[in-house]
Amino acid sequence: MSKHNPQDLLLLFEHPQEPVFVPKGDKAGDNGFVFAVPDTYLSDQYRPLGALLTTRFGEDAEQIPVKKISIPPLGEILDIKRDENFSLFLEKHRHIAGKLIEIFMGMRNTQDLLSMACYCRDRVNPYLFNYAFSVALLNRKDTKNLSVPSFARLFPDKYVDSKVFTRAREEAKIVPDGSRAPLVIPKDFTASEREEEQRLSYFREDLGANLHHWHWHLVYPLNGERAIVAKNRRGELFYYMHQQIIARYNFERLCNKLKRVERLEDFNQPIKEAYFPKLDSVVASRAYPARVANQKMQNIDRAVDRVRLDVDELKRWSNRILDAIQKGTVMNEKGQTIELGENDGIDTLGNIIESSVLSPNRNYYGDLHNMGHVVLAYIHDPDHRYLETFGVMGDVATAMRDPVFYRWHAYIDDILQQHKATLPRYTIDQLNYSGITVKDVKVQSQGSSSNVFNTFWQQSDVDLSRGMDFQEKGAVFIRFTHLQHQPFTYKITVNNANPTTKLGTCRIFLAPKFDEGGSTWSFRNQRLMFIELDKFTVTLKQGANTFTRASTESTVTIPFERTFRDLDTRRPGANTAELDQFNFCGCGWPQHLLIPKGTAEGMAGELFVMISNYDDDKVDQNIDGVCSDAGSFCGIKDKLYPDRRSMGYPFDRLPREGVNNLQQFLTPNMRVANVTINFKDKTFKPKEAFV
Repeated sequence: MSKHNPQDLLLLFEHPQEPVFVPKGDKAGDNGFVFAVPDTYLSDQYRPLGALLTTRFGEDAEQIPVKKISIPPLGEILDIKRDENFSLFLEKHRHIAGKLIEIFMGMRNTQDLLSMACYCRDRVNPYLFNYAFSVALLNRKDTKNLSVPSFARLFPDKYVDSKVFTRAREEAKIVPDGSRAPLVIPKDFTASEREEEQRLSYFREDLGANLHHWHWHLVYPLNGERAIVAKNRRGELFYYMHQQIIARYNFERLCNKLKRVERLEDFNQPIKEAYFPKLDSVVASRAYPARVANQKMQNIDRAVDRVRLDVDELKRWSNRILDAIQKGTVMNEKGQTIELGENDGIDTLGNIIESSVLSPNRNYYGDLHNMGHVVLAYIHDPDHRYLETFGVMGDVATAMRDPVFYRWHAYIDDILQQHKATLPRYTIDQLNYSGITVKDVKVQSQGSSSNVFNTFWQQSDVDLSRGMDFQEKGAVFIRFTHLQHQPFTYKITVNNANPTTKLGTCRIFLAPKFDEGGSTWSFRNQRLMFIELDKFTVTLKQGANTFTRASTESTVTIPFERTFRDLDTRRPGANTAELDQFNFCGCGWPQHLLIPKGTAEGMAGELFVMISNYDDDKVDQNIDGVCSDAGSFCGIKDKLYPDRRSMGYPFDRLPREGVNNLQQFLTPNMRVANVTINFKDKTFKPKEAFV
């Protein structure tokens, strides 16, 4: 038997529906690894076969010893059946997930954690187990260097057309490993071109975008020990990350000749958009239900999910939050007043609206964000008369696929923007950096003119075999098509007229130059269209400074390899800084969606560059060796948010008096370059370069 190795914990993620005693992983030349569990750990179905199972599955595999410990009662954790779907938006499910997280966090060491996880794995709902176990590994001190696998590799049913699985099993059964061809997923498989919303399917259904949304909610859980939930500026980050998703979605809509998204503000009006997801839940053995056009939000009465809610309650919660914004204060559960301060008010409101355990008064302000998702997710079967599960809006791994996600979050964002509108406007002194002038900004893509972004379709391969249960061993690759851009470099020239060297923060944003009607934006509207591309520290010596920055260095995004973490072939060495990138740093906007699609004729954009005063930006902390690649959207693991300014600065507030357009907003430390986004409607094969 092998000695205990904390890395063994990761094997429990593989093949989530196969019993714990079936071999996991690959060990060259043999049958992988098998957990040698006590007979009492086997589920009722397999316990009578204990000795037989050990002989059948353990002889050719390297055994991992699992010691017997005192198992705390699971109780209500087992209320979510193994063949149900799981939703972080449901209070019942969040509460149960919090209980399981606490159990995993409470284990004395990784050996006890392994024992507890082995016991739970065949009893607990697979989605619930994966979520709670992942949160625990991310937050325990003795497991923080472990590499949580990509969710898409473990539950491909959340991301891949269900027709693929039959083909994949046929390929795995007949074709030897190493000779299997990738299974191609069509770029458009949920609707035809007759549906105008299908123009955005490449964004809504992108694997990387949906993985980002899932991983963000993994890093920022709603329930569990308060220390796990109460990460620095968590409520503000909920606001900013989703605000940026809406800004990016609106940018993409303009690229496709569509108007900006209409917020879902009238809960009694039919929802014109339909959505047919074409996904199956492999665990629940049910297809995700569709939402047909013009359905209305209805009162929910589902005893099985412990959900009973009138749609009017959403409006009451909204009105209470809006009333608090107007007053500038909220009330906690003790009746005490909490001021919505200029800097921390958005954090408080984010916690209230998302309704985590950090909300100061959930009884009064309610559960607006989550229950909005729930009402929309059950719109097809609000009283459970048809025994249907929730639609994709009920799952953080799939919600971004649905057009109504963006309408709902546009509504949520509008509430938070009303708070932002009450804040003092940034003065020229708060925006300017004395003595610093941005003289020139250029973007260069290889082989292109200056200030041109090139976008196109790219195919990529992902191995899904780790999530495909009860099938032949070996890789099963799927090939999907996604938006991609040609790598580029910023070249920025800055003059420092001060007598000493200065530090600054370079902030780069991009917005469309014109609105959907082809008119020049008012600044009040355009500021909400700016998408963050990068943010980094620069050293400015006296006089002229020219520096470059590669697009791949963005602090918003993570590269393709990290989004789809291949733990078998790309895993960094132990105790290296790169190892942490596979874990917490799985959170980040996908690099391939950094630049919006643009148009074939070339879409006009405005690239905004600002150098702000580092003295007002800096956060005193050491982040050496800690992943901070996508800090703008995800924060930094176990650290403070890496920017003291309000998230979205300088576009997060209404402009000062007299500013009606972007040019009037500028101070000398800012500059805008006119850019063009050229889309080439051509599909390039994996790793094939743009030409």
